[in-house]
Amino acid sequence: MIFFRLILDSIKFSFSSLINNKLRTFLSLLGITIGIFSIISVMATIDSLERGIKNNIGQLGSNTVYIQKWPWIFEADFPWWKYINRPSPKLSELTQIRELSTCADKIAFAASTLQTIEYENKSLDDAGVVLSTHDYMQINFMNIEKGRYFSQMESHTGQNVAILGAQCAESLFENTDPIGKQIKLNGKKLTVIGVFEKQGENMFSSGSDELVLIPINFGKTIFDIENDDLNPFIIVSAKEGITSGELIDELTIIMRTIRKLKPLEEDNFSLNQASMITKSLDKIFKILDLAGIIIGGFAILVGGFGIANIMLVSVKERTKEIGILKAIGAKSYLILIQFLTEATALSLVGGILGLILVWLLTAVARSLTPLDLALSFGNIMSGTLISICVGIVSGFAPARKAAKLDPIKAINQGT
Repeated sequence: MIFFRLILDSIKFSFSSLINNKLRTFLSLLGITIGIFSIISVMATIDSLERGIKNNIGQLGSNTVYIQKWPWIFEADFPWWKYINRPSPKLSELTQIRELSTCADKIAFAASTLQTIEYENKSLDDAGVVLSTHDYMQINFMNIEKGRYFSQMESHTGQNVAILGAQCAESLFENTDPIGKQIKLNGKKLTVIGVFEKQGENMFSSGSDELVLIPINFGKTIFDIENDDLNPFIIVSAKEGITSGELIDELTIIMRTIRKLKPLEEDNFSLNQASMITKSLDKIFKILDLAGIIIGGFAILVGGFGIANIMLVSVKERTKEIGILKAIGAKSYLILIQFLTEATALSLVGGILGLILVWLLTAVARSLTPLDLALSFGNIMSGTLISICVGIVSGFAPARKAAKLDPIKAINQGT
């Protein structure tokens, strides 16, 4: 109990010293605040970007494979001349995959293009028009807020019906209920039967908010759905218990069979999935994390030197005081704890101020940009631990110097 009481008195003494030397405390706080602000702001930004990008990519489906002409990830020596001659996926291949696959759950064919959508005297330019088979929405997990989805009969017979994204509906109809209204696409009329739930903007796009979804069999009457310009693709989701690796292996065999490729011939199709992008992004974010640590590390180093210098000055100014304390029986470790506590408290307060500045920065960024920047619990803990470590490391040498002072020499030097 006596030991803890002495330590508590030492901590109180160190805090009173910080309060009494306001200018010195402010200068020390400024250095560590800038350091913590630099490193945590970089970490928070990188973490938020990584989280946002991975969440957006996750919407593509973790166990979903896209059969396309082009790969999503290109190698350094990308042989574009090989890929450009590849055939695009065809609607007929969808039927063959459905017949041959044992791992596939839902399969859909889709193509997309940018078109102008009209309603009465209003128009929406560059709306994303997606032409798809019936299972498209079930694979992409899009929710309908108003109205309904296509019936099997509407999809099969190619009825002139459409489902609008939330932003598309708002732009064309404002406060009017779009259900049952007719829009025009390339001069053809379509009846609006549903509106997708609003997703909001992300760092890549507005998702389904500016989408117009129509049945593929109706789309064939307007567009060449297998034309490269429409980027046709086939989406396949795996059955429960089937891994994406198993699905890819099976689809590779099926597609090679459908296209009658010889054993030594290269694949003339690409099987893409979200994990391919996330793996590539992991490498990028590791580099960014390292860069952030290096950049923030220099700032922390400057703040640490500031605390060490201020503490050395403090030891010099309080030499007589230290000598008196030791003369009346204060142990060396108590002097050490007192100055370490003072240095750590300086660093911790500076770190907290730095974290507050980062929080304000993320709040401003969220209000001005679509980026969902946030200060996570991990960032807060990192900033706090870094502050404590910097305080201990920076204050150890001055604290040790104070603890080793001879009481008689210290009193004489202070007079």
